[in-house]
Amino acid sequence: MDDIDIDTPLLSKRPCCSSPDLIAKPLFKLPKLDNMDNLLQSFLDLSDSSDSFSLDMSFDRLIQSRECDADQNELIERAMRLGNVLLEAGKRSARKRASVHNSLVWALPSDLTIKIFSMLDTQSVCYASATCSFFHKCAMDPLCYANIDLTTVVPKVSNVVVSTMIQRAGILLQSLKLGIVPSPTASYSVCQPWVYTIRNPIDASGFSWNDKRSRQGRETSILTRSCLISLSAENGTPGALLKTLHLYNIERMDNLALCTALEACPSIRDLEIVGLHVELRQTLDSVSKNCQLVERLFFESSKTGRDDSLKGPICSDLINNCPHLTSLALRGFKLHDQICGRLLKGLRKLKFLDFSTSYSITGQFLRIGSCARRSPLEVLVLRDCMNLREAEVGHFAKALLSGDYKFLNHLDISNREGLAREGDWYNRCYSTSFIPIKRLLEERPGFCFQAEFPPEGSFVEIEQMIGMEAYNSDFSLSSGPKSQESDGSTSMSFTESSYNSDQSSGNEDNRDSMIYDESSDDVV
Repeated sequence: MDDIDIDTPLLSKRPCCSSPDLIAKPLFKLPKLDNMDNLLQSFLDLSDSSDSFSLDMSFDRLIQSRECDADQNELIERAMRLGNVLLEAGKRSARKRASVHNSLVWALPSDLTIKIFSMLDTQSVCYASATCSFFHKCAMDPLCYANIDLTTVVPKVSNVVVSTMIQRAGILLQSLKLGIVPSPTASYSVCQPWVYTIRNPIDASGFSWNDKRSRQGRETSILTRSCLISLSAENGTPGALLKTLHLYNIERMDNLALCTALEACPSIRDLEIVGLHVELRQTLDSVSKNCQLVERLFFESSKTGRDDSLKGPICSDLINNCPHLTSLALRGFKLHDQICGRLLKGLRKLKFLDFSTSYSITGQFLRIGSCARRSPLEVLVLRDCMNLREAEVGHFAKALLSGDYKFLNHLDISNREGLAREGDWYNRCYSTSFIPIKRLLEERPGFCFQAEFPPEGSFVEIEQMIGMEAYNSDFSLSSGPKSQESDGSTSMSFTESSYNSDQSSGNEDNRDSMIYDESSDDVV
């Protein structure tokens, strides 16, 4: 035993697995940090062209020193991996330094930065998030996505983007706007100034009717029927507190997808639907069942004048289940006077009413008897209602002078085709001489009355020009007849339904069965 050299590695005693020395020392040997630093420093010092040339020559010699082709390839790959490692290390260090710099230069703490980001629009938040890691971290806070606006002029938003942002917002989601719009959204409020002229036909949603119609068939949205499915995730948590939902021209949205989304959004106050291929009856049924806190409902048909699905039972459900409605717009639907009268009479808080481009109404629905005295209605828009009758407008003007609708301060009966006359649908009225406008403005100071029509006879000339094509297909005419008060041309749109579908609008058959007894609150 005395002859054994204890320093021989093969005969040395192996430490126990629980030995402190084994835990403190790694099993493999790493180069010292100072040596690695010196080596890296030597590489980094090769910055000028001459040193780079020397490095190239040295690397070529190393390659040539390998006899096997496989060894040469391996050396090249190792060099490329090392270069990528150095590149990523440089980028990472640059980001860290930039983040530290921004956090020092940016005067606000994270909580105030998040608060500011929450006031920005969605696109601005995304831009800020890409600026630096400090802003990126702040922009990931759910509060920054409480109000999501992904409306675009051209299709570029996908379902994945919508889902990601809804998931980031979670329970804090308050507002969601999706789809294709011709201009930025500008929602209407009764308290806001409002402009509606034939030269600039801006409606309650902030878009031109002609702009909205012209987009159909040109572009296809990337969004599909499942773009709102995230609202129902986690037992409907993301949609639970959603108060505003605006959807524009999502062509692939259908009734089932929309109704499923509305089921997950019981707190909606503001619902705007434009250009979706969904049915009026099913949508209003879902609203009355699931969105009973709604205060503003703006619904514009994608098929003007062809949807007449709204019937009495659904109308009654909407009145009974949505008592907080103060703003209602049903545009482009085939509504009848009886339905419109029930809505006007039953929604007792209604301040804004828009039935524009509703081809079936004649205006008889405004005769709601003693309810007219108590009506809080402030704005009434009946623009381009093709069957709106001269006699009913005259009767309504007399009712205003007698004290009905005492809160009404804005009335729009502008019509690109003039008002209909009793007994002769083609004999149109193009003036307001039958309305005592001067007396009306004297008794109601500040009252805004708009009745813009094309010059008399323009409707007949246009009909002769377009011939029978108007009865068979949808088309549009630009540079139509000019307004008497306008020096600009009006883009006019004529549809099959505007000429061929019920020129009597279904009201002639119902006139005898729908008589408003002005001495009572009931419709006989």
